Amino acid sequence: MSLLRSLHTLLIGLALLAPAALAKDDVEASSATNPAPAEAFSAFDRFEVAKITMGAPWAGQKPNEAALVNLQANLDERIGPWLAEVNGAAAPEGEARVLRIEPYVAGIRYISGGKRVFAGAFAGKSRVLLKLRIIDAATGTVIAEPEFYQHAAGMAGAYSFGGADKAMLVRVTSLAVDYLRANHAAAVGGPTGGE
Repeated sequence: MSLLRSLHTLLIGLALLAPAALAKDDVEASSATNPAPAEAFSAFDRFEVAKITMGAPWAGQKPNEAALVNLQANLDERIGPWLAEVNGAAAPEGEARVLRIEPYVAGIRYISGGKRVFAGAFAGKSRVLLKLRIIDAATGTVIAEPEFYQHAAGMAGAYSFGGADKAMLVRVTSLAVDYLRANHAAAVGGPTGGE
């Protein structure tokens, strides 16, 4: 009877973990490439970057909030040199055109290190979709709204004790900064990171 009870407990445990592992989240890129912006970013004289925002239903969930802190740190680290480069040039006489970059999390399912240790690959795949709303600060005109997607497989997350989940956040911010760099001289678009 003890063996049957243990088997029953195991099956209940797996049933509770299975929805997390098998659930299909709508966190994915809409295509493999981002379209070109309406104009090259070099048409602007100054660049500002807002802090990353995250709305419902992802905000307020402890793992997602921790991921947001890491996303912001990764973006700050990668975008800082680009901002110094593009804002370092002398402003033209008269009113400078300002390009405002507003990053936001458009979808996330982040598996924390603790959950990886406890549930391993059964916790499922981490995913993140980061978007940049790039606007002309003076007019509010949207110049581009590219998206960037990355994921970390459940098994990779389990083997790395959450390292693969954290690396996903580095990759997605790198894609975003690569897009900004690539579209500075000419409007060419770029990859989303989607498959």
